[in-house]
Amino acid sequence: MRILLVEDDAVLRSVMLRSLGDAGHRVDVAASVEEAEHLWRVQSFDAVLLDLNLPATASPTSGLGSGLTALRHARLRGDRTPVLVLTARDRTEERIAGLDAGADDYLGKPFDLAEVEARLRALVRRAQGTEDISTLGRLRLDRRARRFGIGNVPLDLPAREFEVLWELMSPPGRTISKRELSDKLSSFDDSLGDNALEAFISRLRKKLVGSGAAIRTLRGIGYLLEAEV
Repeated sequence: MRILLVEDDAVLRSVMLRSLGDAGHRVDVAASVEEAEHLWRVQSFDAVLLDLNLPATASPTSGLGSGLTALRHARLRGDRTPVLVLTARDRTEERIAGLDAGADDYLGKPFDLAEVEARLRALVRRAQGTEDISTLGRLRLDRRARRFGIGNVPLDLPAREFEVLWELMSPPGRTISKRELSDKLSSFDDSLGDNALEAFISRLRKKLVGSGAAIRTLRGIGYLLEAEV
């Protein structure tokens, strides 16, 4: 998944960035409302982790200063990216304000990083219409365990190949463009080029032989993971 993490606490931001990265996610970070607004407008994400209590860096009169501002603006322009609000605020009226502004879920600080990961999976599953377990032919993806298998045999993949196959399997049968796939697997500091993406696709095709699933190239459109005929 490609995630936008909006958090002004440098220590917590670093811990979460490392945890989400270790879980295989691509994460872009913002420490202020302005940064969050900019990244959210120019890049698509699978989910947003949003701190409500954010500073505004532009000026005291900018009208910004709360994570609710970025959330409201995104919803007003029709952006339906799943949002998990992270905040130390735990009063009922503030929870209601976050949900009314368009948040999909709410988690108060302090929180367990494993719970953040679990809630993210649930939100993205709901948005994509996928389940914890997806199968195509003999290929099986367990999203909770973050594991692929062919039949009962584990399919061990390098990190980037795993990410490519994860996206193609979320859900299977969905056409995804090269641009979208590259964006999902890149961050602003680490871009995935077309040549690298094609190399990963080529390697995956070889590893999926006999699985009953195959990656088809739709010229000028993108890639499709489908059952082998």
